[in-house]
Amino acid sequence: MILISLIYSSQNHEGKRSASTLTVERIFASDEFRADRFGPVLWLKDSSGYLTLETSESLPGGNDLIRYSIEGNKEVMVSANQLIPSGESTPLRIDEFSLSPDGNYLLVFTNTRRVFHKIYGDYWIFDLKNRNFWKLGQEFEPGSLTLATFSPDGRKIGYVQDNNIFVEDLHQHNITQLTEDGSDDIINGTFDYVYEEEFFIRNGFRWSPDSHTIAYWQLDSTDVPTFHMINNTDSLYPRLIPFKFPKPGEKNSSCRIGVVSAEGGKTRWFQVPGDPSDNYIPQMDWVGNSDEILFQHLNRLQNRNEVMVGDARTCQVRMIMTDTDETWVHVVPNIHWLNNAQNFLWISERDGWRHVYLVSRSGQDKTLLTQGSYDVESIEGVDEKEGWLYYIASPTNPTQRYLYRASLDGSGKSERITPHGRDGTHSYQLSPGSRWAFHTYSRFETPPVTSLIRLPDHQNIRTVVQNSRLRENVESQERSPVEFFRIDIGDGVLLDAWSMKPPDFDPNKKYPVLFYVYGEPWGSTVRHSWGRNRYLWHLMLTQHGYIVMSVDNRGTRVPRGRAWRKIIYRQVGILASSDQAAAARAIIASRDYVDPDRIGIWGRSGGGAMTLNAMFRYPDLYKTGMSVAPVTNHRLYNSIYQERYMGLPQDNVEGYEKGSPVTFAHQLKGNLLLVHGTGDDNVHYQNTEMLINELIKHNKSFTMMSYPNRSHGIREGKNTSLHLFKLLTQYLKKNLPLGPLSH
Repeated sequence: MILISLIYSSQNHEGKRSASTLTVERIFASDEFRADRFGPVLWLKDSSGYLTLETSESLPGGNDLIRYSIEGNKEVMVSANQLIPSGESTPLRIDEFSLSPDGNYLLVFTNTRRVFHKIYGDYWIFDLKNRNFWKLGQEFEPGSLTLATFSPDGRKIGYVQDNNIFVEDLHQHNITQLTEDGSDDIINGTFDYVYEEEFFIRNGFRWSPDSHTIAYWQLDSTDVPTFHMINNTDSLYPRLIPFKFPKPGEKNSSCRIGVVSAEGGKTRWFQVPGDPSDNYIPQMDWVGNSDEILFQHLNRLQNRNEVMVGDARTCQVRMIMTDTDETWVHVVPNIHWLNNAQNFLWISERDGWRHVYLVSRSGQDKTLLTQGSYDVESIEGVDEKEGWLYYIASPTNPTQRYLYRASLDGSGKSERITPHGRDGTHSYQLSPGSRWAFHTYSRFETPPVTSLIRLPDHQNIRTVVQNSRLRENVESQERSPVEFFRIDIGDGVLLDAWSMKPPDFDPNKKYPVLFYVYGEPWGSTVRHSWGRNRYLWHLMLTQHGYIVMSVDNRGTRVPRGRAWRKIIYRQVGILASSDQAAAARAIIASRDYVDPDRIGIWGRSGGGAMTLNAMFRYPDLYKTGMSVAPVTNHRLYNSIYQERYMGLPQDNVEGYEKGSPVTFAHQLKGNLLLVHGTGDDNVHYQNTEMLINELIKHNKSFTMMSYPNRSHGIREGKNTSLHLFKLLTQYLKKNLPLGPLSH
């Protein structure tokens, strides 16, 4: 009866809430907290300005392509009125756009649809000189093209249709088919599911600098096991959705690289050593000429990355350098070439920190550019003329991000570019040559502001996104300031954490605590940056009387050095959940206002798995858990991700078993909510179904909600996000009594 009265009074109170308190409806079913939109933005080649889309002033519902100079002069480059196809009354919807290298043509991507990671649609070319436009690939089914890319000379464009590569001449309009064997299993010029998911590559072909040749990936997934999802809701009878999906230890796609003339002809295949189904080629590009390509060759365990150069005429390859680790190595995306392609930039953890090296074309000479005991998060740009590398790092506080630059001469000279006194997260989109940048700055409780700045003095030229309305709406909420802190879990281990307290917090009372968790090696939760709707929902919970906290355990992807990140190798889920539990106990012991009988935890994806490990492995500590789209068994996720951190299942039987939540399901004591989309192509619904069977086997009570045909993000369909967070809110209130209690 006490619990019922608490819920009733809270629900009554919600009906009387003012503008200074939040509801799920305000967060997820209104535009009250919608951020201002800016972009997409395309820097002009000479850095004199940029292109962006803006709502058309002359044609409601359309978008104009606008050219801005650095000084702020505005010119309508292509108006919505000029993008109305013959016989139509409405302009093309611009989903993406690009400019040809010579600046003569605009490429518009429209009518898009997503199939897993791939985006298909229609491409239109607008001739900026003659002011006419036409549709590419008119002989193909509408909405079936993807990855259209200009040739360097701007005279042709390549694209993929039905897993084959085509080239279309922009003057003669003739189409040349370069590959003939594309099918459901033979994939040319693009990738299979796991390559896209884990290596973040979509476009699988590269134009040579002279525009005469195309190098491309071909994946053969014939021997990869097929996974089936079921769509039960879109037709009278269920529809099976098959796709190739290698799980840990199963057969991967075979991968190879070939070169073919842009005029058509026979493909020549590079003679890459090793079993093509037990190695990966996650990056490839031309090396500043049209005779050679450089690619990264990764073994299946992903602890050896071989950098190879291939001769496009003979298709012979040679290895120029390797990067190895006892655990895993990361692929280096987007190789930067310098000094007329005589050197390239490489990122490695070989000295215990993630640093940038200048490597000679032969691979023999390696110069450390970013010296010191800190990690480089990413390369942002290069000013080769003045001799500077720009990168993101945070040497003294892993929860924040700043822009730095280091000298390209290897002297070790570096300096912080982001002004001091602006704690939080800073991101940048640099222009060619790194003279200008769009700078976005946010804090945990403060929405982002984006400005055009000059480098290296970081002088503000003008603000392009203020988010004034959003900031005012957020600042009007009842809230206490977030607290960032470190918690000592023993043996000298300090974990970063944050805490959000109720607006009327009283340290002399005891409060329930909800931990928000991720804990996997791919990401982190303790970041001093704007958290969008998730932050607002957490803020709403504090207004109801909860304390919300988050802790980054060892093994999360934070800039605290190689040893910190890789300590979880072969024991994902084991050490991480132990760290989380140790942190919770230390927080309870050091903060009298934390109620040890009201400890909850929630997370999504990897955080959903960590929630389960917490609930099952430490059943006396956590009273309530909400697990959304969890991996319940390491054997059920994809091969590339799981094997990277856990090794092969046949070589780490104990790690796979003990790191999987399902192994400890029999120990559940508290309240558990499981949530999963049945159309989740990433973390399959199978995970939750297998866990349910195990819970039933041990006669464990739990609550479960499935969302039909929703994918991993559980966003598709009207009101889905609203429904999900109302469900989470109601479950939490029912099972983790809210509000402060007297000591």
